[in-house]
Amino acid sequence: MSSGPRTPTRSAKVALPVLLTMLSALALWNVTPSANAATNAFEAESAVLSGGAAAASDHSGYTGSGFAGGYTDGNKGAASTAFKVTSTAAGSGSVKIRYANGTGVTMTLSLYVNGTKVRQVSLPATANWDTWATTDQAVTFAAGANTVALTFTTADSGNINLDNINATTPDGSTTPPTTPPTTPPPAGTPAYQAESAFFSGGATVSTSAAGSTGAGYLTGFSTAGARAVFAVSTPAAATYPVALRYRTTGSAAATVTLTANGLKVRQISLPGTSGGWSAASTDAPLRSGLNTVTLRTEAGDTGGPDLDGITVTGSSANAARGATVPYTSYEAEAGTTNASTLGPDRTYLTAASEASGRRAVVLDSTGEYVQFTLTKPANAVTLRYSIPDNAAGTGAAATLSLYANGTKARDLNLTSKYSWVYGAYPYTNVPSQGSAHHFYDETRQLTATYPAGTVLKFQKDAGNTAASYTLDLVETEQVAADRTMPATGFVSATTLGATANDGSDDTNALNSALATAKSQGKGLWLPSGTFNISGHVNLTGIALHGAGAWATVLQGSNGKGGLFGQGGTSTIQDLTISGDASVRDDAGGDTAIEGNLGSGSTIQDVWIEHAKVGLWIDAPTDGLYAGGLRIRDTFADGVNLHKGTANTEVWNSSVRNTGDDGLAMFSEALAVTRCAFRFNTVQAPLLANTVGVYGGTGNRVEDNLLADTVTGSAGIAISTRFAPVPFSGTTSVQRNTLLRTGGYEPNWQSKFGALWIYADSSDITAPVLVQDNTILDSTYSGVLLSYQKTITNLTLRNTTIQNTGNYGLEIISNGSGTFSGVTVTGAAAGGLSLTGTFTVNRGAGNSGW
Repeated sequence: MSSGPRTPTRSAKVALPVLLTMLSALALWNVTPSANAATNAFEAESAVLSGGAAAASDHSGYTGSGFAGGYTDGNKGAASTAFKVTSTAAGSGSVKIRYANGTGVTMTLSLYVNGTKVRQVSLPATANWDTWATTDQAVTFAAGANTVALTFTTADSGNINLDNINATTPDGSTTPPTTPPTTPPPAGTPAYQAESAFFSGGATVSTSAAGSTGAGYLTGFSTAGARAVFAVSTPAAATYPVALRYRTTGSAAATVTLTANGLKVRQISLPGTSGGWSAASTDAPLRSGLNTVTLRTEAGDTGGPDLDGITVTGSSANAARGATVPYTSYEAEAGTTNASTLGPDRTYLTAASEASGRRAVVLDSTGEYVQFTLTKPANAVTLRYSIPDNAAGTGAAATLSLYANGTKARDLNLTSKYSWVYGAYPYTNVPSQGSAHHFYDETRQLTATYPAGTVLKFQKDAGNTAASYTLDLVETEQVAADRTMPATGFVSATTLGATANDGSDDTNALNSALATAKSQGKGLWLPSGTFNISGHVNLTGIALHGAGAWATVLQGSNGKGGLFGQGGTSTIQDLTISGDASVRDDAGGDTAIEGNLGSGSTIQDVWIEHAKVGLWIDAPTDGLYAGGLRIRDTFADGVNLHKGTANTEVWNSSVRNTGDDGLAMFSEALAVTRCAFRFNTVQAPLLANTVGVYGGTGNRVEDNLLADTVTGSAGIAISTRFAPVPFSGTTSVQRNTLLRTGGYEPNWQSKFGALWIYADSSDITAPVLVQDNTILDSTYSGVLLSYQKTITNLTLRNTTIQNTGNYGLEIISNGSGTFSGVTVTGAAAGGLSLTGTFTVNRGAGNSGW
C-alpha cells in the first residue's frame, strides 16, 4: 500500500551486497559427538550470523555451501558468527578456524566460548581471497551445550572471511573440516513437523496427544480435502524415501494420498495403531531444489489418521529465514570490475536507493566490465540492470556483451520499456514530469552449461550502444530440461487449438481448451513455448501445468492478460506469466493471477514479471498455498491477500522491485483471516513496505528476509491505515530479519520505522505478538508505534535492533505494551523516544534503551 490517495479497484489497492546469500543465516547446526567421534565440523554460513556477518559465496575454495563474510569495517564492533558445540564432558579441547585473508597483512578476531572471551586470534594473510588457511586454538568446553563465537570487536582488525570451525571435544579426536552429511533424524522423530507445515481443508493442529513429537500434530484428515503440504529441498532429481509418522484411533487401517509437485504418487495404506504412534514407509519422485510433498484426503481415502510429520531421507535443509531459492546471487559491487561503483545511498529518486544493498556498478565506457567466478554450475543467468530511457518515455533497447572465460558468449537484450516512471503517484511515462524512478528491470537468458569456476563477464563493447549500464546483481542457476506432459490426467493445449510461438492471440483458445479439459476430467498441459494472451484466462477448478518457468510463457499485451480464478480447486504450476505493463493502471491493467481460487488451490513454481500486480486474491478463497514464486518488476503489489481471503499462505517466494507493497494482507470490508507470509525474501519495493498487514484476524508474518525499502515505507507495517476491518485474534510477527528498511514519507514529511505499528483509522487493541526478530541497519527508527489511536496488548519480545539512523524504539502513541529481551545497539538518536501517554511495561532482558 502506498502513500497517495487512491480509488478501490478489483486488482489495485486503495490508497544486497549479500542479501540473497543470507538465506542460511540464523540456522544453527547442532551435532552431539558420540563417545568414539568427538570432532565436529561446523559451516560458518549455517551458523548464527549477526551484526552484519552474512553468508556469502563469491570466492572459491570454501567447504559447504559458502562462508561467512561481512567482517568489514562497517560492522566493526558487531559482526559475529556463533556455533553451538555439544560436548560429552567438560575439559580441554580446541577449535580449528578455517579462514581467508586477502588483505596482505595479519588481521584479528576475538574468540569467545560461552560468552567469555578466550583470546584475540591472529589470522595471517593468505595468498588471496580464494586461498584458505587454518589456525588451531585451545579452548575449554563445558559438559553439554557450548557456544563458540568469532566476533569482530572494537579491538580487532577484522576483514576476513570465515569458512568453518572444526571442534575437538575433550576425548581428543580430530578430523578435517567437512560439510556435515545429510542424515535422517533419530528414528521416530520427523524431520518435517506436521504442525509447522501448511495445512488446510479441515486439517487442524492439536497438542493433546502424548507421544507426538515437536509442538503437536495434525488431525482432521477424516474430512475430504484436508491436506498438509511440506516444502522439501533435495540436491538432485531422484526418487527419495519418505517416512510418515502417524496414528489411528482404532485398529482399522487408514489411507491417505501422497502427491509430489502437484502429481499423484499413490494412495498410502496405514495399518491401524489403536491410538499409538507408528511409522510407514513409501517414496516419492522429487525434483532438484524445492518440492511440495502433500498428504491429502482424496475420494476413496478412509480412516482419518493423525499426522505427526514426515522424514525425506537425503533432503536438504531449507533456509532458516527467507526463501529457499534455486539460484546463486552475485552482487555487482562484490565482483571484479574496472568501472565505477554507485552508492551506498538511500536518497529517494537515485539509482543507488533502488539497488540491492544500495550499491551497483556503472559501465559507461567501452571496455568496462564486471565479472564473477561461478561457485556452482549454471546454464541460465538473470541480470538486474538499468539503462537510460528514451526521450519519449516509451523505452529504449540496447545489448550488453556476456563473456565466459574470456570468450564472448552472446549479447543480452535489454530494454527500458518496463522501467522509468515519472511525476506524481500513480506515475506516468512522461519524462518531462520529472521525479524519475523505477530504474531497474531484469532480463533472463538460458546459456551453455558452465561449470563452477567459470568466469562470467558483463562488458560494454563498442556495439553496446546504451550510454550507460547500471548493473545491480546477477543470479545464476542450473535449469532442468523442459518437463513433459504426464502420462495420465492431462491434455495438451496444442491439441485443443492453442498454438505456441506464432504471435497470435491464444486467449480464446486457452479458455476453450480449459473448458474441454475440465469436461474430460483432466488438467490442461502447456508445453514449452510462448502463448500470447490479451485478457483473462479463466480457471474454474482445474490443473494448469507448464513445462517449467523457463520453458512455458503466457505473454500479455498492452497491460492486459492474466489468469482469473472463478472458484473450484485449481493448480497453477511451472510457467511464467510475463505481463506487458509499462506503467501503473489500476482501473485498466490486469493482474497476473487474481480472483477467487476456491478451496484448497495451489500455485507453485510460477515466475511473474511486468504485471500490474503479481497475485490479487479475493474471497471466498480458502486454503490457497502459493510457493516457489518469483515476482519481479510489478507496478503495484507483489501479492495482495484481499477482502475475506482465508487460511492462505505464501511460502518460499522471492519478490523484488514492486511498485507498492511486496506482500500485503488487506481486510477491505471483509477480514483476511488466518493467513500467513512465511519464509519469503522481499527486496526493494519502490513504494510502501516489504510486508503490510492492514487489519484482519489471526494473521502471521514469520521467518522472512526483508530488505531495502525506498520511500513511504516500513519493513513490516501492522496498520489500520486505509480503514480496514479492525484487527482481531493474535497477529504474529516472528523470526523475521529486516535489513536496511524504513523510509521517508514525503507527503507527510514523516520517517517510518523498520517495524511500524500504526493505529490510524481504528485502535489496535487485539494482541500483536512481535518476537524473535532481527532489525539491522534501519534507515530511521528500528520500531515505530504511532499515531492517532490507541495501541494495547502489544508484546515485543526477544528482538535485536542494531544500527538505526534514528531511535531504537520510537513511540508516538497512546496505550500500553510489554517489552522483554529487547536489545538496542548503535541507535544514532538514542535507544528510546517516548511521547504521548503510552505505558511501557518492562520485562527482563532489555538493554540499550
